[in-house]
Amino acid sequence: MDPTLNDGGVIMPKLGNATAKAELGRATWKLLHTMASRYPEKPKADERAAVKQWIFLLSRLYPCGECANHFQRMLKDHPPQTSSRAALSNWACSIHNIVNIRLGKAEFDCSTLENVYQCGCAEDPSEVEGGLNSDDDPLLDLAQALPDAPNVDVEIDSLGAL
Repeated sequence: MDPTLNDGGVIMPKLGNATAKAELGRATWKLLHTMASRYPEKPKADERAAVKQWIFLLSRLYPCGECANHFQRMLKDHPPQTSSRAALSNWACSIHNIVNIRLGKAEFDCSTLENVYQCGCAEDPSEVEGGLNSDDDPLLDLAQALPDAPNVDVEIDSLGAL
């Protein structure tokens, strides 16, 4: 892991639209909790480093600047716990509750995480280890369906409609 990636400050400006900020927050919590629920029970060192780096990068790149500042301050006092799925899930829940308390919202019952964030995870390691193949990737399916299409660079935003 490149330690300098975690050292910088927040990159994004303040997000003034309260509705967009709330939607972004809900989506981010869902992503974080779902990632934690799919995290390995016994992660390898590189998996631990990857999730930790992702969390620190999220704190720099989060589209809501003031939220990112709060998140960076929380990470100093409450660094990510990555030793297991349970450790990461409980860490994410406790961070979520710190935010909820600051915002005057009710605390989340961390004992219900598995029920709330059911991810439909594959429990068969053979389904997880191999990663995606062409049978699982809709973009590869699309590319194969259009073999004679010209090679055109596509903006990432335009892929959102797929």
